[in-house]
Amino acid sequence: MDAEKSIAAGLEGIVAGRSSICEVDEERSELYYYGYSIAELAEKSTFEEVAYLLLYGKLPAKAELTSFCEKLEQEMEVPDEVYDVIKLLPRRTDPMDALKIAIGVLHTVDPDSASNENDANIRKSMRLIARIPAIIANHYRYAHSESTVKPKPGLSIAANFLYMLRGSEPGGFESNVLDKSLILYAEHEFNASTFAARVIASTLSDLHSAVIAAIAALKGPLHGGANERVMEMLLEIGSTENVEPWISNALSNKTRIMGFGHRVYKKADPRSPVIKGLAKELSKKGGDDKWYEMSEKIEKIMNDEKGLHANLDFYSSSAYYLLKMPVSIYTPVFVASRVTGWVAHIMEQYNDNRLIRPRSEYIGPERKAFVPINDR
Repeated sequence: MDAEKSIAAGLEGIVAGRSSICEVDEERSELYYYGYSIAELAEKSTFEEVAYLLLYGKLPAKAELTSFCEKLEQEMEVPDEVYDVIKLLPRRTDPMDALKIAIGVLHTVDPDSASNENDANIRKSMRLIARIPAIIANHYRYAHSESTVKPKPGLSIAANFLYMLRGSEPGGFESNVLDKSLILYAEHEFNASTFAARVIASTLSDLHSAVIAAIAALKGPLHGGANERVMEMLLEIGSTENVEPWISNALSNKTRIMGFGHRVYKKADPRSPVIKGLAKELSKKGGDDKWYEMSEKIEKIMNDEKGLHANLDFYSSSAYYLLKMPVSIYTPVFVASRVTGWVAHIMEQYNDNRLIRPRSEYIGPERKAFVPINDR
């Protein structure tokens, strides 16, 4: 390979393809799904409506959305074969590993598994969007010796997830907070998991396999899990009074403070103000300001001392904690949202496919003659 060619470590700054799904404007700190701003979608839309947008490339008419939601509701029931396999797993199984296995089983029982036609992939995508929340909730329940809970007709995806996780129906505002967070996490261009999914799709492997690859990528701590580690940090700090000395000590020891900065956004994450506002309102309604106050104080210190801004994961952590969601399933909940973006990208890749096959620059030993084993 030509030594003059520059190498971009981690493909940073490299445009690896074209997509009509999502626009990340890093200079203006703005995010759009099919041309609609994330702030407006979070304020005026629902997760189901955004899922439709990502699958079909347009906002639905009222009748279309009603039909779409009815179909999702019909697909929420998880096949028994999936739970049969989950029950064979050790109870300590990582929830992300359980998800990969469950989606592999879903592929084997999906009536469209053998087809890569667009209509079949739409149906497979809807089944995944509908069933992943139930799998997450009921795997958690199984791992904690609780019986599985079936989805409840008439509830949204967000409300049903909280219902299955808790075994009791959540309040409307709680469901709304989770719904909005799912919108915020739904799509984000060529991130590591989405790119992994597109690489698999480019080989013309099936949609479920591409989603499993995306989950495997998201399991890595450099991509997913930041909101879990933010909450672990908040729990360790313990109180507003401890924030300043804890953060000061962490910065002195060059410990990374999770939930700040972003690989793409150089100024601010446009999703952060939305989730911050929801976390603040949730804390007030629940009468528990502690986690929000701690978070706000950490954010100010990081802004003042490091010039770093909170990303989506930072305030999501305390919001999820106030929703009584176990910290161990924060990243799987990311999957329940981001699967909408993954399947959109997978289908886009299929529709204009070229095998993704980059090159590498060789830096190994010089060429040499082979020496027979008896002469070495």
